[in-house]
Amino acid sequence: MKVAVIGTGFGKHAAAPAYAGLGFDVEVVSPRDEAAVKAALASDVDLVSVHSPPFLHIEHVSGAIERGHAVLCDKPFGRNTDEAAQMHAKAREAGVLHFLNFEFRFNESWARLKELADGGAIGTPRHLHWSFFGSGLRGREHGWINDRDLGGGWIGAYGSHLIDFTRWLFDSEIIDCGGLTRIDGSREQATAEDAYCAWFAMANGATATHDTGFATAVPSPPSVTLIGSEGTIELNADTTLVLRRPGADPEAAEFAAPPRRSPPPALSAYLGHVAEALRTGTQISPSFDDGVAVARAMDLLRAKAVRL
Repeated sequence: MKVAVIGTGFGKHAAAPAYAGLGFDVEVVSPRDEAAVKAALASDVDLVSVHSPPFLHIEHVSGAIERGHAVLCDKPFGRNTDEAAQMHAKAREAGVLHFLNFEFRFNESWARLKELADGGAIGTPRHLHWSFFGSGLRGREHGWINDRDLGGGWIGAYGSHLIDFTRWLFDSEIIDCGGLTRIDGSREQATAEDAYCAWFAMANGATATHDTGFATAVPSPPSVTLIGSEGTIELNADTTLVLRRPGADPEAAEFAAPPRRSPPPALSAYLGHVAEALRTGTQISPSFDDGVAVARAMDLLRAKAVRL
């Protein structure tokens, strides 16, 4: 099978090697090279994989759909709910397969957390707390990720993954949310947040909190607690998972630290499912459906959060 990868950042350095490792014939084009993009979209490919900045998603995704290609789009899915809904409607009307790159669902430790929750290990899951701070945006050269109008910001860059995981974990949609956003360490001209703290209420009564940023002076690893009616699951640094239940010894499981190499194992795992979906013509999740749901939640959070 052949894939056209639009993107010279994550697309070129992570997605393209993952596809190649799965046996795809891979072509990488720059999202800023309009002629190359048009040629790629007009070619005979099995999939168009869009990893351009969010403000270019609607152009590139729509172009792929109009030519009848199956399409995978990176997150965040466009700049807002309106753009996400437009792309979703076009894919449905054209009858093409569509995939959303929420590959973090396939992190081994995250997937194990979901498996335990679904299996009743802690009774009914009721509350998720997630904390993570990094320094990747601190002092970084100003770019689209710092520009709110271009779809930048930490809510889209990382929060989209957490919001998707929260929906998936509880198997329920977000009906309300709020919180605050900050600019901790980005350049002075930044208009998009590099940190946020938020609460979420789910349709099934569960709740969640996210406290995260990517411009701190010193990074700290992820810390996750899932509270259920009959126990608690803790996940630290994505490597140590501990199941705690009343009257029982803690049960611990260790996972390999996320490698620094590319492609990330979670991405390769997800794209393996995408490859099988293409072979069988089967629509799988995460899809544009999930992208629209997450876009709605992000727009609601941006509208209601206090900006500091």
